[in-house]
Amino acid sequence: MAYGLLQGKRGIISGALNESSIAWKIAQRAKEEGATFTLTNAPIAMRLGEIKQLAEQCNAEIIPADATSTEDLEKLFTQSQEILGGKIDFVLHSIGMSPNIRKGRAYTDLNYEWYKQSVDISALSLHKMLQTAYKMDAISEWGSVVALTYMAAQRTFPFYTDMAEAKAMLESIARSFGYHYGKYRKVRVNTVSQSPTPTTAGSGIGGFDKFFGYADAIAPLGNATADQCADYCISLFSDFTRMVTMQNLFHDGGFSMTGVSAEVMDLVNVK
Repeated sequence: MAYGLLQGKRGIISGALNESSIAWKIAQRAKEEGATFTLTNAPIAMRLGEIKQLAEQCNAEIIPADATSTEDLEKLFTQSQEILGGKIDFVLHSIGMSPNIRKGRAYTDLNYEWYKQSVDISALSLHKMLQTAYKMDAISEWGSVVALTYMAAQRTFPFYTDMAEAKAMLESIARSFGYHYGKYRKVRVNTVSQSPTPTTAGSGIGGFDKFFGYADAIAPLGNATADQCADYCISLFSDFTRMVTMQNLFHDGGFSMTGVSAEVMDLVNVK
């Protein structure tokens, strides 16, 4: 059911690769709620994904952009405003990649050049996106920026390797830039820490299937789905959350606040 929460709002949605992407679900929900927006992803990701199908569904134009390039980001904000007919009201940062994880390097044996790429793509890209929009005054007053993160920024998950540091930096950037953008244009900046979700990116992490089941058994509400995460992000783009900023918001069925569950204790024969 749609409620018109984003009626008349303009946005930029990054990171939609295929139907399993959280960004894909957010784009569909944004369209249902009345928003118009552009879609963006790195050129190489676009060649691998199905973003043209999503663009047709949402009547959205695609603007290729490397989120680590300020020049590309300037074009993204300029062209988005031209296409949509005004300043941007919401931005989704759904960008993350670790060459070390992709190539199977253990945390104790990282390739540091790849590590820098992980941080640049997964964290500094948010700062670059915000700084570009700030300098261009491209986001409307009371606009909203949401970046997707994960709880490995606060707690140790061995399989998450260097992405844990990247997500910790991402959350710090949201807090720090959230202050400056709030003072400047009342733009709010938040991160959403989602449950383990079987996306293309998430499923590429070693041991994901077992951890997905573990998190589902710990969380009193179970794991939040990609569709539920989309609903939550839509609420953060809407005017109903105008006073929420600089927060890392857990959307994980209560996993982050639960020490252990009876189901897990039974599995490990704890008495």
